[in-house]
Amino acid sequence: MRYRIRITIFALLTALSCSSASVVAETNPLSSSRVLAQKSAGFNADAVESLIKKGDSAASSGKLEEAKKNYDQARSASKQLLSFYRDLSGAFRGLDARIPREMDAKGRRVLGLLAKTNLRLAALFRRQNQPEIAVPVLVEVVRLMSPAKPEGQKAYQRLLELGFVETPYSSADRKSFN
Repeated sequence: MRYRIRITIFALLTALSCSSASVVAETNPLSSSRVLAQKSAGFNADAVESLIKKGDSAASSGKLEEAKKNYDQARSASKQLLSFYRDLSGAFRGLDARIPREMDAKGRRVLGLLAKTNLRLAALFRRQNQPEIAVPVLVEVVRLMSPAKPEGQKAYQRLLELGFVETPYSSADRKSFN
C-alpha cells in the first residue's frame, strides 16, 4: 500500500512539474480541484496521448533519446493508471455498477495506449539497432492485447521480422491444432 502511495505522489509531482501553465487565480473552485483531468499535464489517458505525441515528434526530428524518454513516461503512466483503474473497479464492484463500468472503460483506453506506446518504443529500439531490447516490449503487446487484436498481430509480425519467432500467424488462417 505504501508503494502505491509513493508511486501516486511521484506521478503527481511529475505531472505537475511537466506542466508549463502559469498559476492563475480561478473563480470556479471545481476547475482548480480537477487538476488531474487536464488534457496535457494531468494524470489520465489524454496526458498519456500527449506524451506519445511528444515522443513521435522527437523521433521524427531524430531526437531518439528524447523520444525514448517520452515513450517511457507514457508507458509508466499507463501502467500506473491501469493499476489504479483496476483497483477502483474492484473496490466498487457490487456497490455501484457505474463506477466499475467507468473504470473498465478507462482501463481499456489506457491499455490501448500502452500497446501503442510499446509498439513505438519497439520501433525506436529497432531504429537504434537494439532488437534484443525490442523483444520484451513486443511480447508484452501480444500478451496484453492478444494476437486476435490488430496491435497484437502487429507486434507478433515484428517479432517474426526480427527472427525471434519463426511461425507466421494469420488470424484468417486459424486451423485446428495438429
